[in-house]
Parts: sequence; structure tokens; C-alpha cells
Amino acid sequence: MNQSTLEYLQSSASGNFFLLAGPCVIEGEEMALDIAGHTAEICRRLDIPYVFKGSYRKANRSRLDSFTGIGDEKALEILAKVRKEIGVPVVTDIHETSEAELAAKYVDVLQIPAFLCRQTDLLVAAAKTGKLVNIKKGQFLAPESMKFAVEKVRQAGNNQVAVTERGTTFGYGDLVVDFRGIPAMKEATGAPVIMDITHSLQQPNQASGVTGGRPELIETMARAAIATGADGIFIETHRNPAVAKSDGANMLAFDRLEGLLERLTALRHTINKINK
Repeated sequence: MNQSTLEYLQSSASGNFFLLAGPCVIEGEEMALDIAGHTAEICRRLDIPYVFKGSYRKANRSRLDSFTGIGDEKALEILAKVRKEIGVPVVTDIHETSEAELAAKYVDVLQIPAFLCRQTDLLVAAAKTGKLVNIKKGQFLAPESMKFAVEKVRQAGNNQVAVTERGTTFGYGDLVVDFRGIPAMKEATGAPVIMDITHSLQQPNQASGVTGGRPELIETMARAAIATGADGIFIETHRNPAVAKSDGANMLAFDRLEGLLERLTALRHTINKINK
């Protein structure tokens, strides 16, 4: 890819949004290639710049016995295979400074989890790899405050940065999205703003120790994000969310992805016409 990842995300000739999508965690090679390949075909048809998403390891788990991954090297090699065989960029999240250089050998985008968005050393380590850094907004932060996280990446010498909305803590077991935050975060940071649709519908910290969710609201949330100017959307998807090893409660069933993207693309084109 001769262009930077950031340039690729903004490359839609029709002014469409870009998409980060895939399973919550890498469960195996066949599953990753299947989802990435079919999603890439859909996105090419709809002129949606696409990045395959998959966590190589899950660090933020409710319980000690929760699934965390199939092994770091094995999962990272699968991400690299998706990148090579499907021909799309890939994104994974990192949790410690030591992971930045390791993951950067395999992926195009390093994602900073919401709970870690203020960790200066982590942001600087990610920035120094030269990869695009996607910072998720902490559930405890105002949208405007994300400008400081973005400045850390830029001051470390990397202008490839994006920010992601994923809801604000609402009581003890729910999240709420204030869609005023999308234009506010865009203005404050000057960076592309992504809406994390599926994580915003989580119901975290349930008494069972397993996170709940409201997947029936995925399309409502996505439409609102497009309508309020999100540059990109983030969706976790699985062939069978009921058996997903992580975050199945808020995932989109894969057979619903194509129709959703078609409707969101039509909405985006309509909004573009109105704004001309």
C-alpha cells in the first residue's frame, strides 16, 4: 500500500464512511479469513474502505476464567495472513508498551482501549511505530478531552491518528452515547472520528461476570452515527454470536452485515447530497 493507512481510510471516491469490522478476538485462521474475505467483497462493491479487526489477545476480562486468546504469536500471524491474502489493512488492540513494537510487525493500525486512553507511555509507544493509532474515548471522558490524547501521539512524531466514541458510563451496568460528541470530538481533535457501534451497546459488569448487550439496537446506533457525521464505524461481527468466545452478547450476526452496510451507504450518500 503506497498511501498511508489514514489516506486509505479517507479514499472513498463517493465520500462514503470507512469500516473497521471483524470478530472480537481471533478464534482461528479459517474464521478470520472467512469474515475478512466476505466483508472485503461487500465493501469493494459499496466503495467502503475496509480494515479487518481482530484482537490477538484480550486483556480486559471480567473474570479470570474468561477466554483471552489462542496465543499471541499464532493470532498475530493470522492477522498478517488476512492482510496478505485478503489485501486489506488490519487492526488490533494493545494494552502495554511492550506490545506496540511486537504488534506493529503484523498490523496496520494499533488500537488503544478506552480504559487506557490516558496512558501516556502506551500512546507514545504506539505513535513511535509509525502505524495509525486509533484511540478509543474513555467512558469517563468528555469528547473534547480527547484532544490531549491525540496531541500525545502527534507530539511523538506521528500524525496518523483517529479517535473512537464508544459510550459513556451510565449508572453501574450500562452505557449511553451522546451523539453531540461526534462533531465535538472532530472539532477538538482534528482527527477522523469513528463510532464503535457494538461496544456502545454493551451492558458491562453484570452480576454473572459476563458482559451483556443490546444487539437489536445496532442499526439504530449506526444510523445515528452516520447522521451525526461519523467518518467511520466499528462493528464486531461473527457467524454465530451465541458461540463467540468474547463479546457475543453485543455482536452483529454476520448475515446481517451486508444489508446494514447497504442501508448505511444509502443514508450517507443522501446526507452528502443535503450538505452540498
